[in-house]
Amino acid sequence: MGDQIGVAVSGTLYYVSLKEFERIRALPVSSIDKTALFAALCRINTLYMIACAGSGHIGSSFSSMDVMSWIQLNEIGASSKGAAASSLFFSSKGHDAPGYYSTLIGLGKLDFDLIHKLRRLGGLPGHPDVSTPNVVTNTGSLGMGISKAKGMIFANRLLKRPCPVYVLTGDGELQEGQFWESLISAANGKLHELTVIIDHNKLQSDTLVSKVSDLGDLESKLAAFGWHVSRCDGNNLETFSQTLAVTKTISNKPKVIIADTIKGKGVSFMEHTAIDSDVELYKFHSGAPNEETYSKAVQELIDAANERLKMAKSDLLMLETVTRPSPLLPKDPQRLIPAYSDALLAQARKNSKIVALDADLILDTGLIPFQKEFPERFVECGIAEQDMVSQAGGMALQGLLPIVHSFACFLSARPNEQIFNNASERTKCIYVGSLAGVLPSGPGHSHQMVRDISALGGVTGLTMVEPSCVEEVTRVLDYAVNSNPLSTYIRLVSIPYEVPFELPDVYQLAEGRGVALTEGKDAILFSYGPIMLSEAFKAAMKLKQDHDFGLKVVNLPWLNKIDSSWLISEVGDISKVYTLDNHFLKGGQGEMIGNAIAEQGASKITLFKRLGIEDIPACGGNLEVLDFHGLDSRDIVNCVLGNM
Repeated sequence: MGDQIGVAVSGTLYYVSLKEFERIRALPVSSIDKTALFAALCRINTLYMIACAGSGHIGSSFSSMDVMSWIQLNEIGASSKGAAASSLFFSSKGHDAPGYYSTLIGLGKLDFDLIHKLRRLGGLPGHPDVSTPNVVTNTGSLGMGISKAKGMIFANRLLKRPCPVYVLTGDGELQEGQFWESLISAANGKLHELTVIIDHNKLQSDTLVSKVSDLGDLESKLAAFGWHVSRCDGNNLETFSQTLAVTKTISNKPKVIIADTIKGKGVSFMEHTAIDSDVELYKFHSGAPNEETYSKAVQELIDAANERLKMAKSDLLMLETVTRPSPLLPKDPQRLIPAYSDALLAQARKNSKIVALDADLILDTGLIPFQKEFPERFVECGIAEQDMVSQAGGMALQGLLPIVHSFACFLSARPNEQIFNNASERTKCIYVGSLAGVLPSGPGHSHQMVRDISALGGVTGLTMVEPSCVEEVTRVLDYAVNSNPLSTYIRLVSIPYEVPFELPDVYQLAEGRGVALTEGKDAILFSYGPIMLSEAFKAAMKLKQDHDFGLKVVNLPWLNKIDSSWLISEVGDISKVYTLDNHFLKGGQGEMIGNAIAEQGASKITLFKRLGIEDIPACGGNLEVLDFHGLDSRDIVNCVLGNM
């Protein structure tokens, strides 16, 4: 049973039930007023979902909420789950997934219980995935939306079932080259079924779009590609709906609406406009609000919704409540990104040729200290990874030492050809791919990079390495800057993680070699990085304590190079060999180790077992996803015991 809420209580989360949504949708008011009420309720539920999950994107969900609500209510229709839609709609940027989900839930197109399961195993992925009902394509990797829509329209025309397709994009997304590539053929093909709406909130991950890559006269640019271009206030439902109605009369070309919006729209202290031109970092792009921030924000949203209900002469909002879950935080974690920041500054102070390039992730890649100390040696490239990597190649040809930064999921895949091109010139570039591996698992598979070893491992002249702890971060960067004559890819885990082991005092970073973290003669396990080595170390301790089984755990930070003679020596007389990859089994380090063992003809080995990711990585809480893929310490123990 819901309650009318006067003042939001700290530690309590609030959401709107499906019954309340049905009541609001049945009110005898205009479509404008009904959509505005619907959007107000969806903002409450979006904030709830993100607070419950502990992460998500508030700013872009709120800026695009009015657009999404209008399209869902008035263009797609409130059809029930599984019913065929007369139009197609999806968000190309995907960051606004919580907002999109809340509209589907409010319309009864998703099971209502999923409101409690954002970024949880078996729930709603952090970025849209077609496994979710009414999600028509996977998004989260930017720039693909218009191309996907063109394919849908081609198929629908061929199959004699034409229908309108609405695509929502971000304005930062316009920095991706594929966006501009996709425009020309859409105009050539007169794809009048296609309407693109740009959520022009003027902000991207780090700062103002204009500071990163100014879009200039966007209307003229888009018109030059042969599109019909409109512009309106995307948070004003009356002007947006009128603009959309006009586009429907255009029957000979694709349409684009530049919807000027406010990031964080609906909560005064989250709202950001272009007037705030001195912004460095917008606080509500991603992440969950703390208790105080949540209480203030939800109070504003509730009050705004109730004000609209009063105007509609309706009963005030009835809300459901739950106690805010306590976050599961590691007790004494190691943080590799801050360690990298410190190591980079130390190297840059000694080497004036070091320059840092960033792809709109200055906070997440730890580059704020570098930018502040060496602004003239910092290059913000925006969401344009291919351009960034090729810029680095040009810098290297002229004698600089470029260090390139982005999330591993974007850095290893989008500019893969450009990385190979740089390597083929035998110059030296350093690539730092953070957010690597299966964790954090909340954002979903578009952001879980578990294929970068296979994607880049075969590039001649590129050495791939992953540090296991804060101490090893410094050593790895020193190797890349001062020892490796060619290029290096540093794979960094971003999340704080409890690391139960210490590197031995005698350990020296030597190319292709590692170091044992535990002693044991019954089996040996090779792995790398803080997550997998920590789980393996805990498994070894458990096996020794409960079963008197000696599992030798070896840290091997080299991902695509191996000293075969060292490997065979390290295995010695041990007959059972395990590998543990924070990566797909295909193309991972384990495959390389297996090949080396086979080539050396190690006849004493009776068991070789690889552990790693075998399917598209799951989205959910970190611990539940490790267990789901059989990669936590308990799973390792069970695997070893099962092969005794």
